[in-house]
Amino acid sequence: MYADRKRLEAQEAACLAPYALLSQNSRGRVHHEPEPAYRTAYQRDRDRIVHSAAFRRLEYKTQVFVNDEGDYFRTRLTHTLEVAQIGRTLARALCVNEDLVETICLAHDLGHPPFGHAGEAILNQLMQAHGGFNHNHQSYRVVTELEERYERWRGLNLTYETLEGLAKHGFESAKLPPAKEGEPAELHGSLEAQIADLADELAYNAHDLDDGLKAGLLHPSALESLDLWQQAKARAKWEGTILKDVTRHHLIREIVGLLVDDVIMTTSQRLTKDRVSSPEDIQRAEYGIVGYSDATAKINRELKAFLYEQMYYHFRIVRMSQRAEYFLSGIFETMVKNPRQLPPEYQAAIPEEGVHRIVADYIASLTDRSALLEYRRLYDPLVRP
Repeated sequence: MYADRKRLEAQEAACLAPYALLSQNSRGRVHHEPEPAYRTAYQRDRDRIVHSAAFRRLEYKTQVFVNDEGDYFRTRLTHTLEVAQIGRTLARALCVNEDLVETICLAHDLGHPPFGHAGEAILNQLMQAHGGFNHNHQSYRVVTELEERYERWRGLNLTYETLEGLAKHGFESAKLPPAKEGEPAELHGSLEAQIADLADELAYNAHDLDDGLKAGLLHPSALESLDLWQQAKARAKWEGTILKDVTRHHLIREIVGLLVDDVIMTTSQRLTKDRVSSPEDIQRAEYGIVGYSDATAKINRELKAFLYEQMYYHFRIVRMSQRAEYFLSGIFETMVKNPRQLPPEYQAAIPEEGVHRIVADYIASLTDRSALLEYRRLYDPLVRP
């Protein structure tokens, strides 16, 4: 006995909610190709992302702490895997397409530049007169234009549903074009896309808190004013003052569990209240269906504000950010001035895209360590070009 694609598609249709996106109903791909015998369309999308060069580079891209700060802090890759894990949990509980959620989660940061949000901020500043830079936009660009793995087309030729999930990632702020010509851009993303978006923020907040505590940037006593921390402590039955590693892990798990539980309950209630019965109902809703209750949204905002004030502006993080600005600005300015320093494949794309966009593409493709090495090649006379 084995499960071919038709059997897998039938299992989806039998088990998933009526508002889930079924792989058998996919609108297909920009470039037609036969689907595999033993994988659904969304499973193939996931595998293409995992095998992409951009995905492998995430291992050496900063989440908060640069690579040389320590071996156990999160990287952009481990963050991505944690987002996918949370996304799958939510998708499974809400009876929507787990494969599609995982795919969007795995692809959501493919366009992130080196040095985390500091790298994105400086690239956006350098590109202000040339369309700006946003890692969500860049991720879409990576999978549709920049990855080169096929002879007949550029990009990964992913399904429309995966592309739409990326295009709608961060719905409130994204201004990406619709994935399909003629589709209104103002539609909300699918429930799968909304789950991926929330899983990203949830993982980001909880796990940055974890890394901040581990690095000593944050002290447990500073968290006492946070309701979310107090609830996690109550669930973990911890009232100590010295935070051991195993206790820290327990508390972070409780925070993630609190938030995940609330999302599942709140989203289920909204689906029932609004009598959602199709994917189209999700997209045309007056608000995003996936989210927290008012009370949990409030304590989650408190955590985000705390992290920005107490961690992201910590002097050690500011120093790392300043270093990123120094290195990336130097690379950008010299390559714009003389694009012949770019690798040949990037030079070839300049007539079509413009020198500033291509230099931004190149810098966004670099890892932390390759950006540092590139800077040295360009400015250190003792390093071979």
